[in-house]
Amino acid sequence: MSTATAENTEATWVKVCEKNSIAPDTGVCALVNGHQVAIFYSRQLDELFAVGNYDPLGKAYVLSRGLIGSQGERFCVASPLYKQHFDLRTGECLEEEGVSIPTYELKLEGDWISVRA
Repeated sequence: MSTATAENTEATWVKVCEKNSIAPDTGVCALVNGHQVAIFYSRQLDELFAVGNYDPLGKAYVLSRGLIGSQGERFCVASPLYKQHFDLRTGECLEEEGVSIPTYELKLEGDWISVRA
């Protein structure tokens, strides 16, 4: 599971979708407390990831439509706009120093995915 960057220790969990509603190696977008969150399932790693859906370089909410894969040791999503890669564990942009996206903590309860809000 992805690690949190949440600062609020009293944050709540928001149930967003069932795991089987995400096709392997693709993403979906969920609205979590007013924020668009891109949720990905990697079949290769058998792991779920949640990051902000907003591409800060393309200035659009599109990351859930990006392709996931690896760049060296880092597992990332490529933006569908300008193809920059964002690390799915840290949110860091691999091509643009100082640019990043938020990451969110996930948990799986039965078949349901919840995101820490």
